[in-house]
Amino acid sequence: MHDPRVDELAKALIGYSVSLKRGEKVLIDLYDVPDSIGLALIRATRKRGGVPVLRINSSRLTRELLRGSTDEQYRLIAKNLMAEMKGMDAYLAVRGSHNIAESSDVPAKHMKLAMKYLRPVLDRRVKHTKWCVLRWPTPSMAQQAGMSTEAFEDFYFKVCLVDYKGLLPAASALKRLMDKTDLVEITGPGTDLRFSIKDIPAVACAGTHNIPDGEVFTAPVKDSIEGVLSYNAPTIYQGIPFDSVKLTFEKGKIVKAESPGKNRELNKILDSDAGSRFIGEFALGYNAEIRHPMRDILFDEKIGGSFHFTPGQAYEEADNGNRSQVHWDMVCIQRRDYGGGEIRFDGKLIRKDGKFLPKSLAKLNR
Repeated sequence: MHDPRVDELAKALIGYSVSLKRGEKVLIDLYDVPDSIGLALIRATRKRGGVPVLRINSSRLTRELLRGSTDEQYRLIAKNLMAEMKGMDAYLAVRGSHNIAESSDVPAKHMKLAMKYLRPVLDRRVKHTKWCVLRWPTPSMAQQAGMSTEAFEDFYFKVCLVDYKGLLPAASALKRLMDKTDLVEITGPGTDLRFSIKDIPAVACAGTHNIPDGEVFTAPVKDSIEGVLSYNAPTIYQGIPFDSVKLTFEKGKIVKAESPGKNRELNKILDSDAGSRFIGEFALGYNAEIRHPMRDILFDEKIGGSFHFTPGQAYEEADNGNRSQVHWDMVCIQRRDYGGGEIRFDGKLIRKDGKFLPKSLAKLNR
């Protein structure tokens, strides 16, 4: 039986997230997902007078390509993908996850080689198309979340169909507050961190680039970060799972990085290039429907009462000048059930134990 929530989601993605106009071309990039969402997106595109273009991927086939990657191979792949991307007005990616560790045995040098060639394609998509990326619910994701498949599907559609437009005024108020801020201080269990965000724009995110959504991001002044940060959400990067990552900063640089049993792997990623030991993003998560981490960053970085602090590449919209092949969103949750914590802007307490204190931001707590 067809689930009408699939059609509702497709309509929101085409009509709100990428705001497709008549005659515009959208690349629908499907990755280990059922036909139902592809059919719904194609039909929703045509209903608005748009032109659907389809790409179908597989995580197991991608793994095999990566394991033997060569310069010639990925130069050609990137060339073809770039030509396709240049013809698009919009991009929608729906990504399943049958096995989140599918690429864990891809040698780091092969992953790095592929990322070198594919980064310009990603940059083209981010800078020159209206884009949105989302996951698709699978039994493996339900298992990650510690939920039954049916309960996880209900959770998935609940968080993806949030009234993001209704949250935009409060998210915009947080953006304006961050735009006026110089010094940020974050404290909590194992965390005592200080940095500046002066003169770096903040960006409010409410359902136009990621689904689920719910964050306001900026970047720290590159060399301003001092102190220690203990992340309490599990994370995964390049197919490798990490827990309890702890970073120590001096003059903006990660001078010490620890993760139980994974110090070598962690530091290898952070040594990828000159920018991977500096931070490219600081963001506050506010999606109150997402409460707990599941090692899927499109969900975890939006957790209500969380923040993420990201080694690697800065976004052009909130640019601190850091450049890297790495962009690794790692999350710390500051609600009381995760140990609590405080965030201060220029000495004023803005969020305590995951709850925003200014009245203008109160809607982000719900």
